[in-house]
Amino acid sequence: METTEITRKPKEEILREALKNPLAVTRELNNRSLYHFLQHFWPVVSAHTFSPNWHIQLLCRELEDIAERVGNKQPRLHDLIINVPPGSTKTVCASIMFPAWCWTKWPWMRFITASYSAQLALESADYCRDLLKSDAFQQLYPDIKIKEDKDTKSNFKVVKYVDGRQYGGGGRYSTSVGATIMGFHGDILIIDDPLNPTQAASDIQLGIANDWMEQSLPTRKTNKDNTPTVLIMQRLHQDDPAGHWLAKQKENIRHICLPGEIRNFKQYLNPQDLDRFYVDDLLDVNRISWKVLADLEADLGQYGYAGQIGQNPTPPGGGMFKVDHFVIINQNQIPPPQEFQHTVRYWDKAGTADGGAYTAGVKMSRLTNNRWIVEDVVRGRWSSNERERIILQTAVADGHKVEIFIEQEGGSGGKESAEGTIRNLVGFVCRADHPTGDKVFRADPFSVQVNIGAVMLLRGDWNRIYTDELRYFPFSVYKDMTDASSGAFSHLIAKKIARRVT
Repeated sequence: METTEITRKPKEEILREALKNPLAVTRELNNRSLYHFLQHFWPVVSAHTFSPNWHIQLLCRELEDIAERVGNKQPRLHDLIINVPPGSTKTVCASIMFPAWCWTKWPWMRFITASYSAQLALESADYCRDLLKSDAFQQLYPDIKIKEDKDTKSNFKVVKYVDGRQYGGGGRYSTSVGATIMGFHGDILIIDDPLNPTQAASDIQLGIANDWMEQSLPTRKTNKDNTPTVLIMQRLHQDDPAGHWLAKQKENIRHICLPGEIRNFKQYLNPQDLDRFYVDDLLDVNRISWKVLADLEADLGQYGYAGQIGQNPTPPGGGMFKVDHFVIINQNQIPPPQEFQHTVRYWDKAGTADGGAYTAGVKMSRLTNNRWIVEDVVRGRWSSNERERIILQTAVADGHKVEIFIEQEGGSGGKESAEGTIRNLVGFVCRADHPTGDKVFRADPFSVQVNIGAVMLLRGDWNRIYTDELRYFPFSVYKDMTDASSGAFSHLIAKKIARRVT
């Protein structure tokens, strides 16, 4: 006969008692369903009327599955990534209601919760703390208390009283992403919005968030085998924490991705069969209507809208570069030599081989019919000596008719580096180039030609990494091939000279 953990009462006896006491019935229904619990206590945390929707039920079930395994001391099956738009009740569900629901069943559970700022993390913790202290909660769960000597927003402890005896020892520690966590371990880790849109535009902030998620947070698990991590966020960047995790293609990650609308973003819905719940292609017709989305698109712009609403941090159709408009050709489809006006190879050099930026050299030609062809891309992380050897080797393979440009970074170091490469390429037509304006501005003329289908790609092993980078630009992790392409294109449109002879 199944019993509860602390009281050891048979479930049949609990049900009989529940029938005699309406509060006991409500308590039993809450015990069985986080979604029911959330609806019951919604007025405590919000002044607005609760608006039910299928996606909230889905999130609650996913969180219940996570908690049940932890509550039964079973090894975790997976960590959980949930991508949903802003305004979808994710914080109330995951950061406020979920821990409180768990404590009514497993008062020993300890949570670590984090958000992109300490203020946001403490706000969620404060709502959760106020819920536990509320008359509504205490009426239903008079046995669940916050310890008087351990009661702060950032760190409070939960106990359960049975027949005057104290059980539990669970609690919640709240912090910001990137902060040091000392002296606390969690049975469940909840990361709610680890970045805001401004931080997502900073490579430094992206690195801090990803390093903290990978290096610091795992050391705070109560049990490395059992403790799951729940990451719930809107997508903001290709390499945001959700994208960073998913790129590793680990098997023990469950990914729930719910775009705000699937008229433009259906391919990013996961699992795909959830499309049957969308009404008029909308995730939630009440919270996120088409009118609301139109206003959001105007406010966020195409990049922000694609990430925060579409859960794909690049606009529909490929962002600035509609890479599906590239024309892929085989070697036997290359136009005849008389159609080539000019060919250049443009190099964007990285300074080191330490795992940072890449060196990239893009070979591009202009044709007589105002079409363009990207013939080759060389890309890698090399030491300075190896890089110069490969640049020279590539020049020899291209031949003397191909004009070479070397991007010159600012400062004396950039000038010396460019001059060193030019000396290394003695005998070839090679010039330093000092581009002006930001990267997006420089890439715009080339993107126009790509988007109208005027650019061909010669089929090669480099095609995928090249189109992937352009697809996400300007929010791609690396921009070296895009910069080199922009540089090559700018020099091709500046010159209309003799046709290439091969």
